Amino acid sequence: MKIIDAHAHVVRYIAGFTSRGELQGIGGGMAQYADGTSFQMIPPEIGEYGASPEALLKVMDENGVEKAVLLQGQFFGFQNEYTAEAVKKYPHRFVGAASYDPFCTKVEDVKTHLFGELGFKAVKFEVSNGSGLMAYHPPVDLNGDVMNAQYKYAADNGLVFVIDIGRPRNCCWQIDALSAAIKKYPHVTFVICHLLAPQRTDVELLKNTLGKFALSNVYFDIASLPSNQKPESYPYPTAVEHLRTAKEEVGADRLMFGTDIPSNLCRDSYAHLKDYIINSGVFTRSEMENIFYNTANSVYFSKN
Repeated sequence: MKIIDAHAHVVRYIAGFTSRGELQGIGGGMAQYADGTSFQMIPPEIGEYGASPEALLKVMDENGVEKAVLLQGQFFGFQNEYTAEAVKKYPHRFVGAASYDPFCTKVEDVKTHLFGELGFKAVKFEVSNGSGLMAYHPPVDLNGDVMNAQYKYAADNGLVFVIDIGRPRNCCWQIDALSAAIKKYPHVTFVICHLLAPQRTDVELLKNTLGKFALSNVYFDIASLPSNQKPESYPYPTAVEHLRTAKEEVGADRLMFGTDIPSNLCRDSYAHLKDYIINSGVFTRSEMENIFYNTANSVYFSKN
């Protein structure tokens, strides 16, 4: 079975900005917040301070992964130039999404460079209050003027719009606002990261929520679904239950495999991040072919 990883990251060096201030690499794949807290962010065998395209390709080749979608966020720090370089160097293996802060006073110049000069065909926003837009700005209405301007820009420029709205019970997790906004832009392809990031106690919440995004222009990546079920370990029974809900509420053809590497390789093997889906019993062979390859190929790679 062919595989596309629809949620991966290349990192020139760790340079994030989060609710705990700046996040810097301190060697050995470790990172440290401004409050002094440190943690393992990247497996040391992948990189001391970052994750190169070559390091990702090695992991991909070892696990039979043909292509990957390179996303970004404030957690690692925006990596626009590095991502563009990776796509240019390995155009048959990678596509990328650009990221930017819409509150920058020169944001129009930034967008001209990212989409006009670097040629990105997708944009990714992380708006979470942990390591996204709402971590260092006041809460942002996902159906307000600021975000609608970004949706319209995507519509006007034919961009895939990728969004990570953080976890349930936080100010960023604005289900109704996002659903209402998406309905205004039926010709924009939206990808919602992490299947809305349900946690281990959110089985019923996901069942009561996911159907609001059963729309023809909405897709989901399922990256980090296992890690969001801590302290569960492989084969991640609650993640499997969330996958079953997703199939029932939006359909298997709306789901895309992703791993959120390199960080999740600090917690588990790439094989486990694939195999819990394959062995879940939730999907038919043809459904898994869509989840692992066909849908991402259509959403992301057909534009390049």
